[in-house]
Amino acid sequence: MPYTLHRGDALTALAGIPDNSVDAVITDPPYNSGGRTSGERTGRSARAKYTSADAEHDLANFPGENRDQRSYGFWLTLLLTESYRATVESGSALVFTDWRQLPTTTDALQAAGWTWRGIASWHKPVSRPQKGRLKQSCEYIVWGTKGPVDANRNPVYLPGLYTASQPRKSRVHITQKPVEVMQELVKICPPGGTVLDPFAGSGTTGVAALREGRQFIGVELSDHYAGIAEERLRSALSQDDFELAGPEE
Repeated sequence: MPYTLHRGDALTALAGIPDNSVDAVITDPPYNSGGRTSGERTGRSARAKYTSADAEHDLANFPGENRDQRSYGFWLTLLLTESYRATVESGSALVFTDWRQLPTTTDALQAAGWTWRGIASWHKPVSRPQKGRLKQSCEYIVWGTKGPVDANRNPVYLPGLYTASQPRKSRVHITQKPVEVMQELVKICPPGGTVLDPFAGSGTTGVAALREGRQFIGVELSDHYAGIAEERLRSALSQDDFELAGPEE
């Protein structure tokens, strides 16, 4: 099969992934953000932080949203260190974050050994206006490489700004990313290469990877969302994928 989905803790699962076996790490970790105080950051659920009171959906919570900023930075560094070990030389890491955790995320990326290469932006045109304030309409993608950039290995030209709204009718996760944005991002991985997402959520990174002819390894702690991811990944497979996989024993 062109994908593997592990159910469980990301650090535990990453320890079992061989050295130099993936080409790109593309992930959207739980931000542990969304609060003005330490109590708000650590004492509220993901749904309370990232969903407005008048939201039309009733999506399940996800775990991992109870760290303060210092412990979040330490934890993310551990994860990105394991991801670095598992990535080939010149491979890439793309990590989503919001404005509150942007400095911590850039620190963690570099502390884990990656060479920080820049920040791309995901612009959400349908975002809530705030009276007397600038609109918070972007999330950010901190990216880096393991060693130097080898442009000849994957000669793509990717934009640094992506504009797309969160899924509405097909939304199955509180922080679900648009698959059209993820299909552009997975192109940082060479064709036929392997994309790793330690926080697979509902599987959007994996769906994008399969659609763009890449392999995928995902990890998801929530049984609820792992089940959704499995369904979406299987739906993204072509008939050729099933034939190559052969019959199940």
